[in-house]
Amino acid sequence: MKESKAQSKRTSNGHKQKLHHARKGRQETRNHIDSSLPFKLAMWDFDHCDPKRCSGKKLERLGYIKNLRIGQKFQGIVVSPNGKGVVCPDDKEIVEKFGAAVVECSWARLDEVPFNKIGGKHERLLPYFVATNPVNYGRPWRLNCVEALAACLAIVGREDWAELILEKFTWGLNFLSVNKELIELYQSCSDAESVTKAQDEYLEKLAEESKARKEQTKTEDVWMMGNTNRTAEDDISESEEDYEEETEESEGEYDALGNKIQKYDALGNKIDKFGNIIDEESEESEEEDSEDYENTDDEQYDALGNRIVPIAQIDEDGSEDNDSETTEFHINENLQKLNI
Repeated sequence: MKESKAQSKRTSNGHKQKLHHARKGRQETRNHIDSSLPFKLAMWDFDHCDPKRCSGKKLERLGYIKNLRIGQKFQGIVVSPNGKGVVCPDDKEIVEKFGAAVVECSWARLDEVPFNKIGGKHERLLPYFVATNPVNYGRPWRLNCVEALAACLAIVGREDWAELILEKFTWGLNFLSVNKELIELYQSCSDAESVTKAQDEYLEKLAEESKARKEQTKTEDVWMMGNTNRTAEDDISESEEDYEEETEESEGEYDALGNKIQKYDALGNKIDKFGNIIDEESEESEEEDSEDYENTDDEQYDALGNRIVPIAQIDEDGSEDNDSETTEFHINENLQKLNI
């Protein structure tokens, strides 16, 4: 006799199998909602994301969000790619009374979502926001589940509720700080039309700033590169030519025997290479100064700067004697004292 399906799920003593109790426990945990929360959150989960990284599944484990079935509708605001208008401050009453819901799916697999079987009467799009989640950090529009819900709550003026769900993630509150300017901009609007207009003006401003930065970068790069019509070889060759011209000017002109060629004007005055008259007196004084300088090189000085005078030039009284006869007398006298 064949066992019935119900009997096959029971053990020999008539109790249900452990697997049945485990499944039932998971279902109870999955559907448990924290009744102390001041808001209602829901989602349609299509299991497209990694369970360890999925923000929607984490909210579900915490009891913050309810998982809806396909075919089940939601009365509150539904943040969905299938929405017609954008979330606006006028939606505050709906959010506070019925809550907000999202579609938990992958951006790359939107075509697999049966949007005609989910949603509700108040389906909305989100205006421009920048993601701060670890998967799509810094990318516009690419919000995950908790970011989408937080954005919806913040726009209608319930940032306190947004903080409540974001603080459960280490990176969560950063979403509000990064998008602070946008949140304040959207909160200052009233209906969906004004939010869309504010968004478009903001995006236009971003485009102009980006264009200005690109132009500035191009200009700075050109200045840093220098003259692009000249090469490094041209600069090197010109520097070498300048050096040769300077050396030629400083060295002057010489004949075949190496003698310096002196030029004169029509009146017999000495002139330099450029035709300027050379003052002979100043030239002679410069030569005398150079001779005096050369003579001073023969003299020696000690560490204190005193001039060293040879013994032959010093008298018995310690004064210098430049007379050759006196010097010879002192030398002979010194030799007699030494019996030489």
